[in-house]
Amino acid sequence: MCQLLGMNCNVPTDICFSFTGFQARGGATDVHRDGWGIAFFEGKGVRVFLDPQPSATSPIAELVRRYPVRSLNVIAHIRKATQGATGLENTHPFQRELWGRYWIFAHNGHLVDFLPESDGEFVPVGETDSERAFCWLLQSLRRRFGRVMPGEAELFAALHALTLEMARHGQCNYLLSWGDSLVAHCSTRLAYIERKAPFAAAHLKDQDVTVDFQEVTTPNDRVAVIATTPLTDNETWQVLAPGSLCLFRDGALARQATTVAGPAHPLAEPPA
Repeated sequence: MCQLLGMNCNVPTDICFSFTGFQARGGATDVHRDGWGIAFFEGKGVRVFLDPQPSATSPIAELVRRYPVRSLNVIAHIRKATQGATGLENTHPFQRELWGRYWIFAHNGHLVDFLPESDGEFVPVGETDSERAFCWLLQSLRRRFGRVMPGEAELFAALHALTLEMARHGQCNYLLSWGDSLVAHCSTRLAYIERKAPFAAAHLKDQDVTVDFQEVTTPNDRVAVIATTPLTDNETWQVLAPGSLCLFRDGALARQATTVAGPAHPLAEPPA
């Protein structure tokens, strides 16, 4: 099973602490050895790092862990491959442009018989069901709204309807962002925490690392961290119910809707 990590903030924040624990799951404390990636939104741009090597031993991952890139929205992924070979073209997160914005998508799950028709505007480069789903989502949004990006409420409603359709084909935990907000869909496993004042110390599960957030934040900071499973062992994480679609804005849960509570197809194992 792949794993997801996302961060949404009200002020640009680095993800070094959370990524330190997440990185270890890519071959050290867990089995996700088939590549990793992370994307940081910075203004209108996106800084993306991808590597088909295990994150636990990747020199690029080590650079990211030590390099405090500050961002309002971050999406990361570690992969356990089943659909598509291990390679750069199949490494999440995926990136496309729509409405003059970069969109970033990472997926954990398995979509059975999901072979939507493509109009050629968004075409997968690799062989994963994940990239195919991303291209279909953007194609569907483009068809629905034309050349003008809708407001947040309309966009979230459209994503809700599209996720309902996609979820009929199996497990589809995913993270999606266009730079303003971060959308998370829980099909089987996803949890989040909102950190705000009064801040406290946090200790990672996968590494013996502690950070006292009171020392590195201001009273107005607010950060939401979303992960497949909680990254810390001394904080209270909120476990999302299967079938939850959530939108995080300014470091807080802003919108929530319900999709389906499980896959329509039996799966022996939740793949990449």
